[in-house]
Amino acid sequence: MRHLMNPLDFTVEELETLFALANDIEAHPDKYAHACEGKKLATCFYEPSTRTRLSFESAMLGLGGQVLGFSDAGSSSASKGESVSDTIRVISCFADICAMRHPKEGAPMVAAGRSSIPVINAGDGGHQHPTQTLTDLLTIRSLKGRLDHFTIGLCGDLKFGRTVHSLINALVRYPGIHFTFISPPELRVPDYITDLLREKKIPYNEVIRLEACLPELDLLYMTRVQRERFFNEEDYVRLKDFYILDKNKLSLARKDMLILHPLPRVNEISVEVDDDPRAVYFKQVQYGVYVRMALILTLLDIHVD
Repeated sequence: MRHLMNPLDFTVEELETLFALANDIEAHPDKYAHACEGKKLATCFYEPSTRTRLSFESAMLGLGGQVLGFSDAGSSSASKGESVSDTIRVISCFADICAMRHPKEGAPMVAAGRSSIPVINAGDGGHQHPTQTLTDLLTIRSLKGRLDHFTIGLCGDLKFGRTVHSLINALVRYPGIHFTFISPPELRVPDYITDLLREKKIPYNEVIRLEACLPELDLLYMTRVQRERFFNEEDYVRLKDFYILDKNKLSLARKDMLILHPLPRVNEISVEVDDDPRAVYFKQVQYGVYVRMALILTLLDIHVD
């Protein structure tokens, strides 16, 4: 039995196999429509989510399986004080695989240690969000044709953004990646990330102005400033609109640059950008379904001929 806690749980070669499966699901959905008949996915979400929870549910339903679970801690026995360890042991009696989101870092890992079914980390605090990273990688690979030799700008909340941390950790395994970190000083990428890049001799630079680096980028990964990660409202209000990508700024970018965003979006990308062919964040959502379908099949060891 295998779990997914971290994007690095899969080797680069295993990721290639996973992405090839996801692309085959995209091309031939009918072939996989009954692959998980008789199987159940439990979505245990202790923290609010729209995209991730519904993406998992859509993925399982698209494979012919069934879904059960809860969408916030208040509607689970956690509100009565039940531990994650006990919850997953109970869930293991009801389902064949579990996707868990939790505000506490490491909670899905605790669950995996007690579970008798595969557990997928669907986001734990500001720590990891591996299936979003798989989504990002599949999007880049499908639309750019590769996962190496490009310059990627990561913009916004680089301090608390778990999607950013996961994506950086995943991309350092591919050759020729150059990172540009775009953030206000208060939200700069953590030291452990820059220490890792220096250790691996991977080039990066840190800037404050988005306009200064846009012409150099092959990919721009925008993120929102997350209100739920701030300790006080005043800091959030001061920083929430620090970056807004609009058509005027986008005119500085390459014609083939791709704009990604893990969503939800607040103000950081103007809606006028949505019609630009470089804006692929809604395609990214669809790729998220395909990669989660491939992941469910892989962890359940289901093969479709």
